[in-house]
Amino acid sequence: MEGCGGRSFLRNPRVENFFERRDNFKVEKSEVHSKEAVGLKTNNMAYFDNDILMVFLLPWPYLRVKQGNVYGHVTGRMLMWILGNPITIEGIEYSNLKAIYICNHASPLDIFLIMWLTPTGTVGIAKKEIIWYPLFGQLYVLANHLRIDRSNPSAAIESMKKAAQAIVSNNLSLVIFPEGTRSKTGRLLPFKKGFVHMALQSKRAIVPIVLTGTHNAWRKDSLHVRPAPLTVKYLPPISTDNWTEDKIDEYVNMVHNLYVEHLPDTQKPLMLECKDHSEH
Repeated sequence: MEGCGGRSFLRNPRVENFFERRDNFKVEKSEVHSKEAVGLKTNNMAYFDNDILMVFLLPWPYLRVKQGNVYGHVTGRMLMWILGNPITIEGIEYSNLKAIYICNHASPLDIFLIMWLTPTGTVGIAKKEIIWYPLFGQLYVLANHLRIDRSNPSAAIESMKKAAQAIVSNNLSLVIFPEGTRSKTGRLLPFKKGFVHMALQSKRAIVPIVLTGTHNAWRKDSLHVRPAPLTVKYLPPISTDNWTEDKIDEYVNMVHNLYVEHLPDTQKPLMLECKDHSEH
């Protein structure tokens, strides 16, 4: 097999053999430095007993995070294998860092890809009301992912501070959708400031993940997944060691512009395109 996008979570030989039946996942050769980087290291792990393990791990909340990640890796990849979309993964050498991973959001497929491709020890963050989402909300809480109070700006900032402390003290990574919601058209939306606040508090580097094509594969208000090709591109980490609170808007714009640069025209923000046209 030329390559696959998996990493250390594919530790059960039976599952690895299962996925080797189909070669829909391609990693850019120039960015693969070892077999371990693409998950060909094997080691038995009973991940199918995830629910039972979660119950036993209730007294250890951050072990539940890691166990949930392992289960998510396998579930996410299995779902993508079943759907059959060809996937190209670039920049995989940036995929296993302790960092804040951010990602554009235009399709439910984004969730499956993030479940699959973020490293073990990664926690998600969502509004506190997620607990009321049937099944998903309860699983989210059981896996000890973070929730924030967005009822007002001061409550949101305080929640962010506590979340950042949890990330640092437990040596975790974070994954967040900076747009704050799913784009209905696939075009990039403005970024919220939350990911910058998290970076300022944690001093974690930011690793942008650019997803291309997911909005074509699974469109809004459709139950049909089309066989459109997908690309997952990790950009080089952005150091936040010297970031300061007086430049928050500048950082948000800088990262947003990175996405605009790497997205195809069909996913660039319309307002930006209109501005470009007016200047010519």
